[in-house]
Amino acid sequence: MGMEAPNPRVTMDDPTEPSDRVRAFGNQLVDVHLWLRDQLDQLRDDVDAFLDDPGPDPASQPSRPSRDLPNVRNLRDLRAHCLTFCSALTRHHTGEDTGPFPVLAAEVPELRPVIDELVRDHRLVTDALRRVEEVLDSLGRMPEHDEARRRRVRGELDTLAALLETHFSYEERRLVSALNDLGALSPDGSRPDFLLTAAELDS
Repeated sequence: MGMEAPNPRVTMDDPTEPSDRVRAFGNQLVDVHLWLRDQLDQLRDDVDAFLDDPGPDPASQPSRPSRDLPNVRNLRDLRAHCLTFCSALTRHHTGEDTGPFPVLAAEVPELRPVIDELVRDHRLVTDALRRVEEVLDSLGRMPEHDEARRRRVRGELDTLAALLETHFSYEERRLVSALNDLGALSPDGSRPDFLLTAAELDS
C-alpha cells in the first residue's frame, strides 16, 4: 500500500493556481513537496496494481499518455509514469542546487551545513531513483511465483519514499522561513524551476 499523501491531492495535469506565483518561496516549497509526495503515492499504488495483475503483454498494447494515469495496468504506461515522476523530482532538486541553495548559503551562512546535508540527500535520492527505474525496466511479464522480484520492486519504492519523507520534512523545518524571506531568484521574477510541477513544465 502506498504512503498516504497529504491532502489536497494534486494530479499530474492539475494546473497551479496563478495566485501561487506571488506567494513566498518557502510556502510554495511545502506545496510542491505535497505534490511530489502525492505523485509518489500514486506511483506506488500503480506498481501494486501492476504486480497484482500485470495484464496483457505490453508489447501488444498501444501506449497512453502519462496524464491518463493513475489507472495503470500496462507496463509501458507504468514506466512512463515513473519517468514523469522521476523527471519532476530531479528537476526540483537540480533547481534547488542551482537556485535558492547558493543564495541562502551566501546570505545566511549558518544554514550552510544544512544545505550541504540537503545536497548530499539529493545525491542519495538520485541513486534511489536510478534503482527504481532499473527494477521497473526489468519487470517484463513476471511469472506469478516471482515473489523475490516483487519484493525488490516494492522495497526500492519503500526506500525512496522513506528517504524523501525524511528529506522533505528536514528541508521544510530548516529552510521554509529563510526561503520566505528571499526576493526574486530570476531577473524577470519568473517562477523558479524548483517550484514547478509537471503541468507547468509542459505548458
